[in-house]
Amino acid sequence: MRLLAPSILSGNFARLIDDIEYVNNSVADWFHIDVMDGIFVPNISFGFPVMDAIARHARKPMDTHLMIVRPENYFERCAKAGTEWLSFHYEATHKPLEALRIIRSLGMKAGVVIKPATRAEILEPLLEEADYVLVMSVEPGFGGQKFMPDSLPKVRTLRKMIDSKGLSTLIQVDGGVSSVNADEVFTAGADCVVAGSAIFKAADRDKESMAIKGCQR
Repeated sequence: MRLLAPSILSGNFARLIDDIEYVNNSVADWFHIDVMDGIFVPNISFGFPVMDAIARHARKPMDTHLMIVRPENYFERCAKAGTEWLSFHYEATHKPLEALRIIRSLGMKAGVVIKPATRAEILEPLLEEADYVLVMSVEPGFGGQKFMPDSLPKVRTLRKMIDSKGLSTLIQVDGGVSSVNADEVFTAGADCVVAGSAIFKAADRDKESMAIKGCQR
């Protein structure tokens, strides 16, 4: 499985509808939407009015990544905005298991995210309640950063844990992924990658998207 979720954060906000339509008509599988509050991470991005607008035009699932404090306060609003896949940071809550259960009770797929400094093993008690886990391969907060290769051992560790439990939990990797390194990310055990600058800043977006997914024109 080689799922691709282009990150709208790297798009052209002045022509957002064009980037939404690009994703709609591309080989990509999901929209990836980063929500930042300027507290958990040193940047501010989309709020709910923008999410609502994206949802009105998106013809593929919305995958929302909350990089905020007190994420539980916003799960219900994310569901209302049309999010189908919703993830929060392990580091942002004291009750990650409860958070996963709340997300699922709202009819969304639930994911938990770890920063580069957080060990993969810490997620093991959560895997049975998580529909997906997200490994950050850059420090969260800004697009266009360089991929951190030391995220790959985490992916391998998670793959082993998930497979040993016979679970269908997906592994997503976000940060610095492009056609240059996508193969090694998927080979390590990822099911889905988030790509932002690699796609939206590419001279040929279709070529880059297809290369990441491993398909031909």
